[in-house]
Amino acid sequence: MGSLPGPLLFRPVYKDYLWGGDRIAKRFGRADAPALCGESWEVSAHPDGMSVVEGGPFDGRDLASLCEEFGAALVGSFAEGTRFPLLVKLIDAKKRLSLQVHPDDEGAARHGGEAKTEMWYFLEAAPGATVCAGLKEGVGPRIFADAVKEHGVASLVRVVDAEPGKALYIPGGLVHAICEGCFVLEVQQSSNTTWRVYDWDRVGPDGRPRELHVARAMEVIDWKAPPASLSVPYAMKAADPRNKRERVVRSDYFTMERYELAAPEPFALDGRSFRVLFAARGALLVREEGGRETLVPEGRSCLLPAALGEGAVAPADAAAGAAFLSTEL
Repeated sequence: MGSLPGPLLFRPVYKDYLWGGDRIAKRFGRADAPALCGESWEVSAHPDGMSVVEGGPFDGRDLASLCEEFGAALVGSFAEGTRFPLLVKLIDAKKRLSLQVHPDDEGAARHGGEAKTEMWYFLEAAPGATVCAGLKEGVGPRIFADAVKEHGVASLVRVVDAEPGKALYIPGGLVHAICEGCFVLEVQQSSNTTWRVYDWDRVGPDGRPRELHVARAMEVIDWKAPPASLSVPYAMKAADPRNKRERVVRSDYFTMERYELAAPEPFALDGRSFRVLFAARGALLVREEGGRETLVPEGRSCLLPAALGEGAVAPADAAAGAAFLSTEL
């Protein structure tokens, strides 16, 4: 095993889903993004979209092989084994996504597929933009099945307003859909299992309706799931009083915090968990203890290994400041 990697940037993995738009390219200057881009997988060791290091001594190496080589020093002691447990992506919903569900841990164990609990942080939202999150009170398997047959399932879901700067936690088993006008950073378990319930009666590029998975979905829907609601940011103390820190989401699978930087903010990675940084506004400089710096452009993500040690995250432009989202186990 060689020396532990420093901060890692990856080549984005783009997905040209039919509901995507051009916001990823335009908002963050991604000239390499396809004209129709629904998702950019930013940090992933999933075989359906493997992250490959961009730049530095590990250029061209994939994330899965690095996790296998460095183990807990990269992923942290909180992770189970050496598999990278999360997937971080950008989602641009020019049109609404299908109404869908993912299995939770128990559902995946019993019925197959990969468990997927996720969260959405709203980077931007068009006026009046909403999402679907959960079923209305009293909806059970019989009512749901009848509504699917009659193309009326949309009337059974709860609608939540999309609000930039807030987040929505979507546990496995919750029926949901990101609707048109939403631009989000999604953090999820490393999974690509999606059971479509309803696709708004649209057709795919081949002119035919996309496949639905109603029977599989009904096996894993949590019929007693509580209503989903936007998170209320929890103010926390930043190491530097000139900065602002708040917790966005805390769960058994991941924790996300948001920082507003006016000055460098120190960090200490002690081997328990990696961190994924997303530069939401302005570019970042990640400074390691030995003096090395890594530039994270606005709109890009950076993986900090769990055993990286001490350092600091600073705005690349001290006068303008910066904001970033930090995700860990």
